[in-house]
Amino acid sequence: MNLYAIRAIYRYEMARTFRTLLQSLASPVISTSLYFVVFGAAIGSRMGDIDGVSYGAFIIPGLIMLSLLNESISNASFGIYMPKWTGTIYELLSAPVNYFEILIGYVGAAATKSIILGLLILITARLFVDYDVAHPLWMAFFLVLTAVSFSLFGFIIGIWADNFEKLQIIPLMIVTPLTFLGGSFYSINMLPPMWQTLSLFNPVVYLVNGFRWSFFGVADVNVAVCIGVMLAFLALCIAVVGWMFRTGYRLKT
Repeated sequence: MNLYAIRAIYRYEMARTFRTLLQSLASPVISTSLYFVVFGAAIGSRMGDIDGVSYGAFIIPGLIMLSLLNESISNASFGIYMPKWTGTIYELLSAPVNYFEILIGYVGAAATKSIILGLLILITARLFVDYDVAHPLWMAFFLVLTAVSFSLFGFIIGIWADNFEKLQIIPLMIVTPLTFLGGSFYSINMLPPMWQTLSLFNPVVYLVNGFRWSFFGVADVNVAVCIGVMLAFLALCIAVVGWMFRTGYRLKT
């Protein structure tokens, strides 16, 4: 394995983040802080506990997931799309670097940025509400697994997109609505029975509930099912990326 190539791609992507700290890290943290002010302080103070957890603390996992999904997709898709747009992707493909090493470099950097952002939001949440993490190791597991899975998904979008507009279509039109409807701000048990059943077809429900369980030990769905859904999504993304590299889909033409 060409560790030098992986390190070069990884360092280049991380350096791009640190050159744009205001956009990459500060902006999502500030936006999430506003959610805490509005939903946690203003609205949460007027709501009762949910499953024995104060509303301000209950929404922390959902808000972290909201930022984590969007940033993972954005970082990975933009990272691979820019070499395609500038034409430097051909230099990378002709270099003595295999596809797996390219994937590790780009996805590893995107996932690292997302994990840093998730931890920053977690620290920021302490300024607005008290909370405890019941299962810290599981919390780290869900955080890393989600960041890697959706960075892979973003990598797929970056290869698929042939203009800047397509980079935003799926995150804005599909991922964000699914996140808001995935129990980020409420328990799906609060919904009418028909909507509870429909919510179970939303994959984000399993991400949010698995992550919430690691915080408070409560979830609307079985935690084992949450882990299974996440691992299945990860495997699907790996399979699609493998097919794209094997066929050269929108990489060699």
